[in-house]
Amino acid sequence: MNVFAIRHGETAWSLSGQHTGTTDIPLTDNGRRLAERMRPVLAKQAFALVLCSPMQRARETCELAGLGDKAVIDHDLAECNYGEYEGLTPRQIHESVPGWLIFRDGCPGGETPEQVAARADRVIARARAAAGDVALFAHGHLLRVLAARWLGMPPGAGQRFLLDTGTLSVLGEYGDVPAVRIWNAPIG
Repeated sequence: MNVFAIRHGETAWSLSGQHTGTTDIPLTDNGRRLAERMRPVLAKQAFALVLCSPMQRARETCELAGLGDKAVIDHDLAECNYGEYEGLTPRQIHESVPGWLIFRDGCPGGETPEQVAARADRVIARARAAAGDVALFAHGHLLRVLAARWLGMPPGAGQRFLLDTGTLSVLGEYGDVPAVRIWNAPIG
């Protein structure tokens, strides 16, 4: 079984570095092109389950990648709730909270790393219960925590998995050991 973890295409806020959790913004034209490039790659796979974040940037990526008709919305795949840090860049946050790290500190008025990990764990359980390969369309921080949890690591280990927009990652197993097959692969 393989889990295809697809980060949505570029948005205006991903370009500016703003934390985009609950703000529901669309893809840029380039983000749409990135999503469309995934179509031929994903068309070669047979998915037992396709899960998608409820946010339009993930739904649009899923649709353009050719899997929109198979997708089931899963609220556990929504991006981290950044609370008071929504729309801010890391630089802006560090001006008032030097050394802040989302994977360790969470966000005031938003989620803790443990809450994000609990959502990721539910997605992993759902993926493991599927009878075949699974595609997940989601967001940067959530997918980074999901990768850490797939490997049995704490949510803070997500800081070690850099993830660009419009990329494909594949989680699998080496024998019975959870493993990363592909990470942060650009398409096209």
